[in-house]
Amino acid sequence: MSASTSTTPAPDLVVLRTRAGAALIAATVLASASGTLDATAPQVAVPAIGRSLHAGVAGLQWTLTGYLLTVAALLLLSGALADRFGRRRLVTVGLGTMLVAAVGCALAPSIGVLIGARIVQGIGGAMVVPSSLAMLNGTLRSEDRARGIGIWAGLETLAASVGPYAAGWLVDSVTWRATFLLSAPLIVVGLVVLRWVPDVTSERRGEPVDTLGGALAVLGLGGVVYALTSGPDAGWLVPKVIVTAVVGVGALVTLVVVERRRRAPMLRLSLFASRQFDAINVATFVLYGALGAAAYLVFLQCELHLGYSAAQAGAALIPETVMFLLLAPVSGALVARVGPRWLMVAGMLVVAAGLIWISSAHPGESYAAAILPGALLWGIGIGIAVTPLTAAVLGAVPDADLGEASGVNDASARVGGLVVIALVPALIGVAAGHTLADALRDGFQPAMLVMAGLCALAAVISALFVSDARRRAPRMAPRAPDHGCALPVTKPSAA
Repeated sequence: MSASTSTTPAPDLVVLRTRAGAALIAATVLASASGTLDATAPQVAVPAIGRSLHAGVAGLQWTLTGYLLTVAALLLLSGALADRFGRRRLVTVGLGTMLVAAVGCALAPSIGVLIGARIVQGIGGAMVVPSSLAMLNGTLRSEDRARGIGIWAGLETLAASVGPYAAGWLVDSVTWRATFLLSAPLIVVGLVVLRWVPDVTSERRGEPVDTLGGALAVLGLGGVVYALTSGPDAGWLVPKVIVTAVVGVGALVTLVVVERRRRAPMLRLSLFASRQFDAINVATFVLYGALGAAAYLVFLQCELHLGYSAAQAGAALIPETVMFLLLAPVSGALVARVGPRWLMVAGMLVVAAGLIWISSAHPGESYAAAILPGALLWGIGIGIAVTPLTAAVLGAVPDADLGEASGVNDASARVGGLVVIALVPALIGVAAGHTLADALRDGFQPAMLVMAGLCALAAVISALFVSDARRRAPRMAPRAPDHGCALPVTKPSAA
């Protein structure tokens, strides 16, 4: 017998053109932008962190993957917590956790302390990232949601695009420690603005939270990522690498078994009965993994070999975001006419072409020749591909499953970024005692070609398994989770 669930009456939904509506938009934009900045801004600070804290490759990798790991592993669990305790409450706790952790990162005396603070920061991010958009979608009245999410997506994407540049400027002009405080003003203002946002989430009592599933996800992803991060430096056959890899894989297998048997699972496996849903999530994992790692590689190459300052490296991919913003609405309109399949394929192949161009960037070459054409192709590609990908994944499930389906797709993208970024040292050929700069000298181009190959693989998966037939037209799309790409709002006429 299932436990009884009681609900408390929810306040009236918010009208966009009111003080509460403006506060809601501001709070969700600030919360989402804070999570994005914490994920991407430290990438341009990696060389400076290594010099200051005398950190090796594995330690530097964990400053990035520690945050990504906890966000990805706890993403689905936090959705259940938001339903149980209230979205606004969870966002508030998450922002507070991120703020404390940001101060810890900025004051970290060693690479170990920095990694620990980043993991705590990721726990806060896992509370904020899914709950902020869910709060926006669930608090606005239905007729204002599309416009509200459109405003949110544009502002959040703008913040994501300038974040690496702002972080680079702080590295050049202040200190790398200041990059971890870049989100602090946004968090403080967000916490203040949240006071004017009503919590319309009905608290569900008696509904169990899948803590076992969350623990297995953390253990599984943590073990796999630890092995991938430590293997290139310590050696793939070292006992600690083998043991953590086995434990990680075993925990992920156990997670699948456990989720099948739980009454209220964190991950409802019945969603994966749709072949299209499965294929799109695999393509999402591969594509966003390639995009996340490629951005990291470009930042490193610009700083360590092309002679760019940290600020210049952070600005190198801004044209990509601009192209995405210009083309995403056009792509959304085309989905209704030609379907998602071939738009996805074309966009992913254009991204692959952009990464191939950038892979040949070498010292002495101008930005206009080495990076800009590839960045423009990259932006054109994701501008074409992201909207149909979102429409297709939401069109593969019934209306009742939209929330869980978008959460799974978001998690697929985040886990893809986590895993492929963890593989960067191996892909560029880091060996024991070598630095990132040493390995990048000969490893940048092969690694970027691998990223291009992953984009092409995502295109092949889409061509083979994605259908233009759909269950229904999705009303709107959630945000895209990687590298400043906000998933666009899909209006009924463009879905």
